[in-house]
Amino acid sequence: MTASPLHASPWDAVCSHLLYETSYFTAAMGMTLAWSLRTAGRHYVPRTGPALVIANHQSFLDPILVGLGTRRHLCYLARKTLFKNPLFAWLIRMHNAVPIGQDGVGKDGIKAILAQLQLGQAVVVFPEGNRTESGAIEPLKPGIQLLIKRTEAPIVPVGIAGAFEAWPRWRNYPLPAPLFLPAGPGCLAVSIGKPLDARRLARMPREQSLGELHEAIEAEWRRAERLRRKR
Repeated sequence: MTASPLHASPWDAVCSHLLYETSYFTAAMGMTLAWSLRTAGRHYVPRTGPALVIANHQSFLDPILVGLGTRRHLCYLARKTLFKNPLFAWLIRMHNAVPIGQDGVGKDGIKAILAQLQLGQAVVVFPEGNRTESGAIEPLKPGIQLLIKRTEAPIVPVGIAGAFEAWPRWRNYPLPAPLFLPAGPGCLAVSIGKPLDARRLARMPREQSLGELHEAIEAEWRRAERLRRKR
């Protein structure tokens, strides 16, 4: 196996692939048993080539949930401060984390995302910027529209439901909703929608483009809400 665009050596690429696959199956089992996870729409995710995956941001569980929902190996943006510990830095690099500054989808973030898209990777972005405080989808940051103007990669909308109830930003730990018990408020679901055309969105005025992206994410969030296990 040759080195991948994300990894410096063939050995790193092999380790990353094996670790990612192991993490996927471990997380899929854990999320299903502990949070009754359900997913839908995986067939909409391009199997190869660049893709920009955009999702609502409810909790720290979201990157894992997007990865489980899409099944494809994804690139994640991670703040540079997370790479200070060498062991943890190695671990998240093996899971395709890309270091960026504190501005998220700002100048550094856009450059990092475009670099990975040009290499044919699928990249996850949470265009709200921060985890929601209320459970509702917040207005999208304008940086996502600047990004879309510079790529022709398909944009895959993803909706996450239940993660806010399971682990809101004001709680220090997640509350499970086990599959073998009556459904709790933290049951999880992920819905993936049909890809959007970045070229069409890039031609729109900024507010119209952001509005359509927001609507696409919200539509998948509502589908995920209907999908997740309820009382």
